[in-house]
Amino acid sequence: MTKMSDVWIRSGQSTITALLDRRLESDADSEYLDVCGTKLTARDVASVAARLANAMVELGVRSGDRVATLVENSAEATLAWWGAIRAGAIAVPINTAYKGEYLRHQLDDSGAKVLIVEADLAERAERVAAQVASLEHLVVVGEAREVAGVKMHTWDALLGADDTAPSRPARPADLATFIYTGGTTGPSKGCMLSHNYHEALARQIGMCWRRTADDVVWTPLPLFHFNAIVTAVLGPLVYGGRAAIYRKFSVSNFWPEMNRVGATVTSTLGTMAYLLAHDVDRPEMPMSGGPEANTTLRLIGAAPLPVEVDQVLRSRFGVDTFSGAYGLTEASLVSWQPPGVENRPNAAGVLNDEYFDVRIFDDHDNELAPNTDGEIVLRPKRPHVMFEGYWGRPEATVGTSRNWWYHTGDIGRVDDDRYLSFVDRKADYLRRRGENISSFEVERVLMGHGALADVAVHAVPSELTEDDLKITATLAEGTTLTEEELFRWCIDELPYFALPRYIEFREELPRSPVGRVLKRELRDEGPAGAWDADDSGITYDKK
Repeated sequence: MTKMSDVWIRSGQSTITALLDRRLESDADSEYLDVCGTKLTARDVASVAARLANAMVELGVRSGDRVATLVENSAEATLAWWGAIRAGAIAVPINTAYKGEYLRHQLDDSGAKVLIVEADLAERAERVAAQVASLEHLVVVGEAREVAGVKMHTWDALLGADDTAPSRPARPADLATFIYTGGTTGPSKGCMLSHNYHEALARQIGMCWRRTADDVVWTPLPLFHFNAIVTAVLGPLVYGGRAAIYRKFSVSNFWPEMNRVGATVTSTLGTMAYLLAHDVDRPEMPMSGGPEANTTLRLIGAAPLPVEVDQVLRSRFGVDTFSGAYGLTEASLVSWQPPGVENRPNAAGVLNDEYFDVRIFDDHDNELAPNTDGEIVLRPKRPHVMFEGYWGRPEATVGTSRNWWYHTGDIGRVDDDRYLSFVDRKADYLRRRGENISSFEVERVLMGHGALADVAVHAVPSELTEDDLKITATLAEGTTLTEEELFRWCIDELPYFALPRYIEFREELPRSPVGRVLKRELRDEGPAGAWDADDSGITYDKK
């Protein structure tokens, strides 16, 4: 009898549970995951996931109910996600930095029935539990305390359930995970992600990396990010091989970790790659000799990756790099660098015509000519390869899908050969003296100075028309720099129209709990107290 999962796979669709079942049939007992040093086989994961799923069913969790987690990268975080999936529920991994209103909002907005929380973070859950009407059960990884209004359980108690896989069949279109946006312009929204979207993205990223069953993919990215789920948790089920998940990124532990797990590919962020490239404590290339020699790593995946950082990584460490991609939680990969395609400097690969129809529109949804800046819009060519909308926010879903195109809110340009370049977030795009300015591009130039640790380029109101440009930055440890010195440096590095009027150095930049700079706060503050180039008497050529 033909299994429905085989039919879906032949049609280019799949489910998360089918991927695990295939691994169980083909390779149940070799290492599948190394999570912070805990090694797990597919059989281990399936057994614990089944126990957790059966325990959740006993708690009243039905198919489609939401199970939230507040757990740092660990075996428990991984297994909790799998348990929710096996139960037919929707997993809601929450940023472990969240507390107070941030935490309450996501629990309440998702309608979570169960929250699995590690003991060190349980006090945060206790503070908001009474304010979340849907929350019925709190599962603590570690010692539990009584909390009014919810039933308390320990992780170990749930593991006492039967390990027979529950009969909760899933379809490719069924929802599997909610990943919440950063909420930089308002309350965070839950992106509804289907089973098939998980598999499709894991497959696409693996194609870009030329991933095989011989690869070991290592990531320090948190499991409340979609990237870590698809590359580390699901990638080995699509391509074979294994993956390693680390607690948190550390420059000093990076090379020892590569060699401990035998990593061949890393999945990191551009900021992490920058720190590795400029690691002054390890000036020599770790290519041969010593405990930090690179013996296995062939590819560092990170985005964005400026050309100069890319070159340092390649020459210093003897590895290939991958940054040729653009995507967001709602839709990935919009552009990519498939095998045999060489990326162009500062581009995000070529348009992913296999999965998406991608265009560049003006503000009135008219398509723009190549090499023209405009909003990146798209629609899928295959079923369930992007998000299914924003949970509980149909108006937001419709609002981003004007004229039946998903509007990313990002400005980009596509050249004659279909290479996509990210220009800026639409909300952060500036217009000064009749010229459009990308804050992203100016920030990239500024980070080449060497004395800046962090920088935000943003608009402030102009007494004339349009915008004035302000730099708000922090200095790298042990460096000194005046506003005037930075401005004079900018004269040589930036077009005259992109020169800042205002510069301010701070101890830190305001950030959301997911680490994004809150430019709206900086814009709202205006230029008060900042160094003003117009009052400095400095002159420069305006050409």
